[in-house]
Amino acid sequence: MSIEDSLGRPLRDLRISITDRCNFRCTYCMPRENFGPDHTFLAKQEILSYEEMTTVVQSLLPLGLKKVRITGGEPLMRKDLGIFIAMLRSLDAEIDIALTTNGVLLKKHARQLFDSGLNRVTVSIDAMDVEMFQSITDSKNTPGEVFAGIETAQQCGLRVKVNCVVKKGLNEEQIVPLVDACSSRNIPIRFIEFMDVGTTNNWNLESVVSGEEMRQRISNHYGPLRRNTAKHPSDVARMWSLKNGTEVGFIESVSSPFCGDCSRARLSAHGSMYTCLFSEKGFDIRGILRFGASSQEVAELIQNIWTKRDDRYSEIRGQVNTERQPVEMSFIGG
Repeated sequence: MSIEDSLGRPLRDLRISITDRCNFRCTYCMPRENFGPDHTFLAKQEILSYEEMTTVVQSLLPLGLKKVRITGGEPLMRKDLGIFIAMLRSLDAEIDIALTTNGVLLKKHARQLFDSGLNRVTVSIDAMDVEMFQSITDSKNTPGEVFAGIETAQQCGLRVKVNCVVKKGLNEEQIVPLVDACSSRNIPIRFIEFMDVGTTNNWNLESVVSGEEMRQRISNHYGPLRRNTAKHPSDVARMWSLKNGTEVGFIESVSSPFCGDCSRARLSAHGSMYTCLFSEKGFDIRGILRFGASSQEVAELIQNIWTKRDDRYSEIRGQVNTERQPVEMSFIGG
């Protein structure tokens, strides 16, 4: 059985934020002026347990769920993540389980994650230059630490890809060095247009480097890119290849929206379901879970939410004139 929203889009992918905490303070996601020492993070009792999250996944498998992506905040900051992955894997041997991380803690945890049943890791890194990396992340970490984690993950058998958010006037010059670093390690890299997610990243259209501009910069250095055929309509990245076969993708939510094929739901750490990355409100799932709902009852609630879904914010961005208060990216994991 598969469910579809009001625009005919199935629910194939679930992104689960397991924590709202992060060890970085990236300027486009959790700027320190908004997420400083006085910021109140979720209390332990407010956060869904691994058992509750597993019940949600179990409820969605009969409805066509194919992928689960574990996000944050920084998911590797939550204890016993391997136990959660093993719980998910026990539900279905075939479901694709992925993790998005900034990579700093990956070297320590990669082996356990792989042994627990994790399939893939996406690592976010926005610069190869140490000073720029530390400025963007507002941390004392280095790109070398991130790539040490990546290399450990590869050695363990995890499939790895890299994401980079590009912001005009900040890190365009890092595009080619990042492609070099990933190409030498046989890692696909995806460049993401700076998006208007949340209210704290000071987004404006002038800060967006379009996918076309990024491709031009890359082709000027490496030669013409070859467009690849999409593996599935709901894939968010449009993939291209260099002459040497390195895959380079572009997530163009601003210049070339892909709402029409979006099959993703998001579960926040405190148990709300969001049907769009740009949502202003979520739907409470935690309440029914803590009243002891069965997976069938959870499935019925989510089915009711999904079938009414009509989100397509990226396609109508230019038509929205009212001031919006979308959920922060750090809260639902991007």
